[in-house]
Amino acid sequence: MPRKSSQTNEELENEKIEEVPNNLQSEMENVSRMLAAVLDYLADEENEEIDIEYLFDKTEGLREWRKQYQEKNRKLIEEEIKKSLGDLSFEELQKIREQIR
Repeated sequence: MPRKSSQTNEELENEKIEEVPNNLQSEMENVSRMLAAVLDYLADEENEEIDIEYLFDKTEGLREWRKQYQEKNRKLIEEEIKKSLGDLSFEELQKIREQIR
């Protein structure tokens, strides 16, 4: 006779649902921390110019977050371009092709 699982399917589903908000909360806290570090840097009157490399080096996770953001944004731009290609004339498509080469 099969043994009854110690957790029901409903309990497992509830655990999965609770995990997502925790991950989201953690991500929000991380982004909030990075934003605070950047704002502190920008508010420092001793800084005469913005050194983005300094910010990336001194703000843990900022460089990686930016790469992820850029990649996500890149995919959106690619989709936007693909959708708009059908509206272009043949001549416009040829011009784009020449620019790409």
